[in-house]
Amino acid sequence: MIYEFPAPSAPIRQGDIFVGLPRIDISLNEIIVVSERGESVARWADIASKSEPINVIVPVRPVAAIVATQDCDAHHGRDITLCEIGSFRNVERKGKETSSAKKWKNLITQHARVNQKWFYLPPDENIGFAEKSAVDFMVTLRFSRIELEELRHLRKGRLNAIADEHFRERIGEFFRRYPYDEWYPLDP
Repeated sequence: MIYEFPAPSAPIRQGDIFVGLPRIDISLNEIIVVSERGESVARWADIASKSEPINVIVPVRPVAAIVATQDCDAHHGRDITLCEIGSFRNVERKGKETSSAKKWKNLITQHARVNQKWFYLPPDENIGFAEKSAVDFMVTLRFSRIELEELRHLRKGRLNAIADEHFRERIGEFFRRYPYDEWYPLDP
């Protein structure tokens, strides 16, 4: 379909899909600080003013993600940025009540032109997607390039040439979009 499966030793590039990467969820109001005296809860505003490293406990969960970093930076840069991949029904709220094939087709093709916050990924058992999925451009992860290269066994595939070009355009459109109120030129 839209996926290909590179050799495990192939370099990381934009459009590579990883599974099982850690996503950290942290509250800025309730950070669990660990010290020699035990655990305590603090607000980030109080911690940041001290300018010294601390140990904290944070919740981590495994997620699927796709490389957003351009190829040249993915080969030579210090860090690689990825966007989280989730169930299409969770990324695009209109997918929650969609059931018929016709409604899916309209949502995926027509609404994708309007909503630039996601990129559709079809199900494929080889890549590990049992259901319709989507890249959520609003949720990014950052990892050391060298450390991510050591985890290439978590790469399940990558986008093929056509899908990769489409993905590149979509991510560019998302980060380049101009926010405005489309009602501003209208009169009563």
